Amino acid sequence: MNGRLSILLLASLIALGSIIAGCTDTSDATSASSAPPTVQTPPDDAGNVTAGNTRFAFDLYRQIASAPAYTGKNIFFSPYSISSALAITYEGARGTTADEIRSVLHLPANETLRRTGFAGIDADLARGDENYTLRTANALWAEKAYPFLPEYIALAERWYGANTTNLDFAKNPEGSRATINRWVERETEDRIRDLLPPGSIDSMTRLVITNAIYFKGTWAMQFDANQTKEEEFRVAPDKTVRIPMMQQTDEDARYPYAETDTLQVLELPYAHGDGAGLSMLVLLPKNDNLTAAEEVLDAGEIAALQGSLVRKRVNVFFPKFRLETEYSLPETLAAMGMPTAFSPDADFSGMDGTKDLFISGVVHKAFVDVNEEGTEAAAATGVVIGLTSARPDSTPIFRADHPFVFLITEKDSGTILFAGRVVNPVGP
Repeated sequence: MNGRLSILLLASLIALGSIIAGCTDTSDATSASSAPPTVQTPPDDAGNVTAGNTRFAFDLYRQIASAPAYTGKNIFFSPYSISSALAITYEGARGTTADEIRSVLHLPANETLRRTGFAGIDADLARGDENYTLRTANALWAEKAYPFLPEYIALAERWYGANTTNLDFAKNPEGSRATINRWVERETEDRIRDLLPPGSIDSMTRLVITNAIYFKGTWAMQFDANQTKEEEFRVAPDKTVRIPMMQQTDEDARYPYAETDTLQVLELPYAHGDGAGLSMLVLLPKNDNLTAAEEVLDAGEIAALQGSLVRKRVNVFFPKFRLETEYSLPETLAAMGMPTAFSPDADFSGMDGTKDLFISGVVHKAFVDVNEEGTEAAAATGVVIGLTSARPDSTPIFRADHPFVFLITEKDSGTILFAGRVVNPVGP
């Protein structure tokens, strides 16, 4: 339960960080129960999948936020979706390639802890609750004529629930791309469309690893749509925009809340029954400097903030918003410390017994809609693996469709009896 809760808290936290990012000057920055949830696993526990995912989430957030292309822009992604797809990829990596992926994802080196960790989280997510929908799914899409190692295929299915579908990437890459995209759409209730863009799959593609995650939940205390008003939202000290602002200000507006010198911290719980208590954690700077929120994106500091929350009366004003994001991650992940996987030096011999494969693309799309009723969020990740170069076919093809020379010899002595050439088989 703790692992499951942490994942959703992280996704919610990053979503809220993105809202602030889109509404504040970023020039300086790159449960219904009264007891607030806490992160119990130490952030430096390398043997824990949840702790590793937490560290990866914050590392990736900072990497994206510091990129010039995202200055002043919203950010939203699912760290668990990305780490799930890349963990399956890691299972086929060896040598330096494996070391770099494990380091970036903060994966447990112990294979039993790693595999049972992901399997346990996925099992928790699959349990569900009558008040919310939460699920995740993995899949492998393999070139039908390529000899992947049976043990790799079996491992992906056993520990990650990733069934393998054979496709014809070599002769029908676009049809294969459409098949994978349809699976993603189905698993995300059509919220993630065209995960794999045109051109991302070609005749050299040999494997695509996908993850999809979907969540839909209602607030434990829903906002009254009649109270939503259009108000100004400050996107920079000298710039505002008009947005629909929800509000919860009556006597029942009691939430887990805390303050620091630089932040207001609010937890918005989702309704739940027997399942895990899920919530959105909001970090709101007391001024327009987003750095105050981003500098506490550390597992230890977040755990401390969650532990300081006290349920009390709070007048809440919170914007309705809807985000759709997409990221191409090879350069980002390479900069974080795993460049070899994207190079001709990649070693994914655990997949096929050769060193002919490399990661040609990592794509991620995410969606979130926050309104008076609750939140709907979805994300999907695709890891595209191709050949570093064309593998020579072991069966020779001899096609005499152009001029050639021929000899007639006596086999025993090797004497050439006749010699000639053919330039035009029907000519003089």
